[in-house]
Amino acid sequence: MSANLEHPDGTPMRILVVDDEANLAELLAMACTVQGWQPTAVGTGREAVREARAEAFDAIILDVMLPDLDGFAVLEKLRAEGIDTPVVFLSARDGVDDRLTGLRLGGDDYVTKPFNLDEVIARVAARLRRGSAPVPEKTSVLTVGDLTLDEDSHDVARGGTPIELTAREYEVLLLFMRNPRVVLSKSQILDRVWDYDFGGNGNIVELYISYLRKKIDAPFPDRPALLTTKRGAGYMLRAADD
Repeated sequence: MSANLEHPDGTPMRILVVDDEANLAELLAMACTVQGWQPTAVGTGREAVREARAEAFDAIILDVMLPDLDGFAVLEKLRAEGIDTPVVFLSARDGVDDRLTGLRLGGDDYVTKPFNLDEVIARVAARLRRGSAPVPEKTSVLTVGDLTLDEDSHDVARGGTPIELTAREYEVLLLFMRNPRVVLSKSQILDRVWDYDFGGNGNIVELYISYLRKKIDAPFPDRPALLTTKRGAGYMLRAADD
């Protein structure tokens, strides 16, 4: 069978394959390649999160039982960050509760093991077709009050005045800009910005919050502060009139 699916510009559909059984992951990747898709295979939940954050995939084939984060936890993280890539779960657990959990978390399909490889590919193809319809072009500029951040150019400005940020400061601000009016705890910020590679504590978050305030609030004393502290809970980015 051939799904014969590609992007309008002729580039192949990109599929993230997540399974800790190396042979199975390789088999799924080969099946994707036969369809003309471009697969990336990883074996852990943490790798899956990193890849999905770093690259724009068209679909994810996600095993539920993984050695670190399970598939449900992986999907929960991705959906919380606004990553809406279609997900087809694979699992040896065929209980109704597991299926419902996967769907409630934002999964698009659920296939139980052992499975027919053609069926998995057909279900992924169905998700790709649904996502291939033209959609309105999305702006890359995020706005909170008079603060703007362009995700394409990485330009940041307040009231039209450019603000220079370091790479890490930009990542922290981007997290807040993608979650306006949401209180983010230190642990959430550590997890999403420093990921799993940082072994420190919340003090690093306090330091970078301080850096950001000096750049987005302190230089504009005639304007309301955007980055606020919610004592005992975390930090929030919001405009005065939100």
